[in-house]
Order: sequence, then C-alpha cells, then structure tokens
Amino acid sequence: MVAWQQVNGRHDLPWQQTRDPYRIWLAEIMLQQTQVQTVIPYYERFLARFPTLEALAEAPLADVLERWSGLGYYARARHLHRCASTMVAGQHDGFSADPAINAQLPGIGRSTAAAISVFAFGRRAAILDGNVRRVLARCFGLTSGASPAQDERALWVLAESLLPEQAIEAYTQGMMDLGATVCTRWQPACQACPLQVICVARQQGRQTELPQRAVPKPVPERAGKLLLLTDGRQVLLERRPPSGIWGGLLSLPEVAAETAESFALRHGCRLKQTQQLPTISHRFTHFRLSIEVLCGEVEVVGRLAADAGWQWLALADVAGAALPTPIRRLLLSLSTTGWSFTAGGAAAGADDLG
Repeated sequence: MVAWQQVNGRHDLPWQQTRDPYRIWLAEIMLQQTQVQTVIPYYERFLARFPTLEALAEAPLADVLERWSGLGYYARARHLHRCASTMVAGQHDGFSADPAINAQLPGIGRSTAAAISVFAFGRRAAILDGNVRRVLARCFGLTSGASPAQDERALWVLAESLLPEQAIEAYTQGMMDLGATVCTRWQPACQACPLQVICVARQQGRQTELPQRAVPKPVPERAGKLLLLTDGRQVLLERRPPSGIWGGLLSLPEVAAETAESFALRHGCRLKQTQQLPTISHRFTHFRLSIEVLCGEVEVVGRLAADAGWQWLALADVAGAALPTPIRRLLLSLSTTGWSFTAGGAAAGADDLG
C-alpha cells in the first residue's frame, strides 16, 4: 500500500503539505460526508479568514458559519468553533500525538482523532473513514454480524492489525486514496487495484454488495411554516438558536398562530400582499422536513426591534450568507426571476424550487 500510494496516490491536496494539526484537523472535519473537490475551495477560503486556531476561537460564531456557508452539515462548523474556543481558553491541552486525547475534544471522533495523530505527529494509529471501511470490507469479504456495534469493533481490530511499523502517513493516505479513486462505491476499477489478487469481493464478484448496507428505515416526516417578508431589495431573517435544526444560521422566521400582517407590523413593516409558495421538501439525516412558505411583499415603515437576532439581508448578499441550503436556494431562485406577485398564483420562479 505504501509503494502504491507513493506512485499512484494523491500528493497535491492543500492539507498534505503541512504538519500543522490545526490545518489537518480542519481538513478532516470538512471532508466528513463531503468530496475532496468540493472541500478544497472552502478549505482555502476558511484558512484565509481564520489562519490560526486563535483566529478561529476569537471570531464570532456567525462569521464562522458564514465562511462555512454552502458546505452543509453546519454542526461541523459549530463544533469547530467550540473546539477551538476550548483549547484557546485552556480547558484542554490541545492537539496531541495520542489519539485518545484528541478524541476528548468537541466534535472529534475516533477516526478524526487518529488522523490528526498520524498526519501531524507521525503516530501509528488506525483510521476508519468511509473509504477505508469500503476497502477493508471488500478486500476481506466482511459481512454484517450480530449487531452494528459488533461489526464496528471488528473493523477497528482489523484496521489496527494491518498498520505497518513504518511510513504510517503514506499507508494511511494510501488507504483513503484507494477507496476514493479506485475502490469506489459504484463501478470500482478493480484492474487498477494493488489488492486485486487478495480481494475476496473481486474473487466472488461481490464488489457492489460490499460493504453491506443496512436496510433503510422509514423516514419520519415533520412540517414547518416559514414567513418570507421582502420589499424587493432585502429579506427579513432571524438568527436561529445555537443548537437544534440549522443552529446558529440565519433563516426565515417560523410562524404559528400569528398572522402575517401582525408579524409584519411587529417588525416595522406594512404588509401589502401575500402569496403561498410551493412546499419545500428537505431531507435531513434522520427525517424529512416539509416547509410551507408564505411570501409577503412589505413596505418598511419602522425600525426592527433592538434584538440582535433579527436583521434585514440584502438580496444581493444571499449567496454568501450563512443560510440553510433550502432557504438559500429559495431566495436565489426568487431573486433571479424577480419578486413579482400575481393574483391567485405563486411568486415568479417559485416552481423552480422543488
């Protein structure tokens, strides 16, 4: 694996040319559930704004979320900020060659903790990201056992038993590279794999069956109602609580029993007309959210209450704001086609939101 990585692996990723644990940690967090090519520009912009652990810790969470905007899974950004604050405040000794110490930090699991130890300190430790899991499952023909917890323990034991005594960085990177570029989830390039001779899945023709995936459970449905107030140049948003769905992000306000007219008046607006937009469906990890959006055209006649949680956002700034993905998509769609209101119909462009 070491020899294969040195010839065929990836060597020019921006986080590979450093031993700085801060930069390695940032890359590992961003790469969770996100492809490398998507991460690279975000990683570079994030570092330009927060070049050090101290800079990240001292920044307001809103700034961190804004730089994360569009990358998704925003809990990762909140954990980054909390983790940096914890270390800078002296509540933790900081990154270590010992994975067990790294794993005590907020938002850092066992695999990420090991990756920091390997790439920043050269420590011999096993990682189990999605790519490595796939390589191991196929190469050794691993099938599901009595329980997911038992399968997890078996994978960790196997991963640790395979660690080389030398060149741990090249080995670890090679395992990730192999899963990302050769042993891919669909249509793996087995003829280019250095493990093809010993791979059980290839011998048995079971590459697409392994690793085995759990039978999907029914996805719970939830519903919400949001109010979109705009004067055609800006939109009214609120900062969501730091925890929970879309924690810390700007979003459209939720409405329950209060009328749109009453809500608008409380926020210094006179409601002119409204239109119901098509329902938005958004999938989270554990549930699906159906969002009803009432769009209201307003005239701003007063000031917002002195509450830092509310703000008017210029429509021209929507693309770069820290907004949930479906809300950004909605606002960009409506901004592109104009904010016209037609009697009895949806606002222009709303049928592009699906």
